[in-house]
Amino acid sequence: MKNNPIISFNQVSKTYITLDGETEALKDVNFTVGEGEFVALLGPSGCGKTTILSLLAGLILPTSGSIFIRNKKVETPSREIGYMLQQDYLLSWRTIRHNIMLGLEISKQNGKESYQYALDLLDEMELSAFKDHYPNQLSGGMRQRVALVRTLATRPDILLLDEPFSALDYTTRLRLEDLVIETLKKRRKTALLVTHDIAEAIAMADRIIIMDSNPGCIKKTVNLPPSLTKTLPFGSREVPDFQKYFQLIWREMNEND
Repeated sequence: MKNNPIISFNQVSKTYITLDGETEALKDVNFTVGEGEFVALLGPSGCGKTTILSLLAGLILPTSGSIFIRNKKVETPSREIGYMLQQDYLLSWRTIRHNIMLGLEISKQNGKESYQYALDLLDEMELSAFKDHYPNQLSGGMRQRVALVRTLATRPDILLLDEPFSALDYTTRLRLEDLVIETLKKRRKTALLVTHDIAEAIAMADRIIIMDSNPGCIKKTVNLPPSLTKTLPFGSREVPDFQKYFQLIWREMNEND
């Protein structure tokens, strides 16, 4: 882990209460994330990965324990957090350039400089030529790039990625992985990625937190070597260490099966 932790989870537990009873989604979760670090949360469905993102975003509160961003306790949503989901949720009646301004409008940051910043991001994503198109005129991969621009336009320090590529075809996913990593590293963003895909986690992350379920808890943390972390996702799949870590993580996730 890098120096200067920006995120801290301290003995965090979360229990959901419904008419059918209580469900312990997380129990005693402890971890930190360094500034500029990319961490992947990997594990089976129901292990609390998305709950961790929702807690960090301030959308829900823990049942016990505490969460801090830069030593400030998380109790409400924060502008420091950008959240990118599996679905792009672009507004069909807005052009692309108006879609990328949505977060800026909501947070009342939609001045001339912010607008130009968003357009520059769109250019980085190779989408400037489509700024006056509507979402239904774009492919799935292009729409996800627009969603990323919309998320980054408000300049969050921390990016939460909840399986953002899972609905895309394999070739598009590989291209987007490289594009996302290049963009986040250039802008020195801190990121948490939720995924079920071992290969995606290894290709993109600096560190992988493997989770177990019933209740959700941290099973193991795997620090990836420079041979992988300093290589873009597409190329990292050709690095000899890739298969070694794939097998290690596979065994860890399936040892009780």
